[in-house]
Amino acid sequence: MTERLSRPARAPEGDGDSLPPARFAYDKHTWKEIAHLLANLPVSLLGFIYVVTVMFTGFWLAVTVIGFPLLALGLLGARLLGRMERKRARALLGVKIDEPSPLPRHTTGYLQRLWMTLKDPVAWRTVLYDFMRLPWGVLTFTITLTSLFVLWPVLPFIARGLANADRAMVRGLLSPSDELERRIAELESDRGVVVDTANADLRRIERDLHDGAQARLVNLAMGLGLAKEKLLEDPDTAAEMVAEAHGEVKLALQELRDLARGIHPAVLTDRGLDAALSAVASRCTVPVKVTVDLGTRPAAAIEGIAYFTVSELLQNISKHSAAKTASVEVWRANSRLLIQVEDDGRGGARLDGGTGMQGLADRLDAVDGLFVIESPQGGPTVVTAELPWRDRPAGEG
Repeated sequence: MTERLSRPARAPEGDGDSLPPARFAYDKHTWKEIAHLLANLPVSLLGFIYVVTVMFTGFWLAVTVIGFPLLALGLLGARLLGRMERKRARALLGVKIDEPSPLPRHTTGYLQRLWMTLKDPVAWRTVLYDFMRLPWGVLTFTITLTSLFVLWPVLPFIARGLANADRAMVRGLLSPSDELERRIAELESDRGVVVDTANADLRRIERDLHDGAQARLVNLAMGLGLAKEKLLEDPDTAAEMVAEAHGEVKLALQELRDLARGIHPAVLTDRGLDAALSAVASRCTVPVKVTVDLGTRPAAAIEGIAYFTVSELLQNISKHSAAKTASVEVWRANSRLLIQVEDDGRGGARLDGGTGMQGLADRLDAVDGLFVIESPQGGPTVVTAELPWRDRPAGEG
């Protein structure tokens, strides 16, 4: 008997068991982009109304007492709007944006805080962003809503293009400037270094005056008082005491000269780096060759930092290097003042070696300088320092 193969029966009309399962045409990223584009209209409308009412009111009232405070409050509010937009972009567009640095909190006084707020670049970029977004919000909302019903097969491509434009706007206006943020952080750190260094210098000067010249002058006053009492009774003893007081005066004057030289030497002010560094080198326990090749003198602040840098390095050579010879070279290369101090000592100098090198590096870094040590064991040691060149004002020095 022949077995007949029967054809499977056709499913009745309307029965969907044999059809592929229903699914969404778009993935979650596309739906997030669509949601962002549809939300552009209300968000941009809110931002535009805020800018027009608050900011422009502050501008118009700037001639009155309340104008600038109102404008400052408006800028603080703009910062909050910018933060909300960055969160929306991170959640719906997947844009990784860091938050800008907050306004500095070290400012004291109402006027200083007001000025810092009025010149806040983060807030002003947010104001520009909110002001120009309204036409874009209307356009993206209209295109996305229309495409959702009419052009839905190609809507993912339309949404991606519009969302990419949104990403560019957010990155361009609401993201922090990496270079600016880095520079702000550096300046805040450098300000702390400068303040700490100035306080340390003041304490050193106070200690030197108290323990040195002041104590010697007190002894001198007491000695002269005793000599005055013995002047009639014992002239010979009084003469000896006056002679001792004369010696104390000489020592006190020498200590005051050394202290004044440590603050700012007169030879540096009068004759510049060449003569001042030669004077420092003459006091070094190691023979030092000084070469200064500068056509003009730099600004007094840069000149002073260069002098004290070389002075500290030569002191380290005298105390720690066991060198036989040393050299100092100073020259200008474009917009930089370069210093190189070299010795043939035992080497091994480090920033953390307890010789004050780290303090020198911090001082130079505070003025956009550079400090590099090359000191292998056995020597030689070469220290290179760079400072920004600033021209000396006309009539100064």
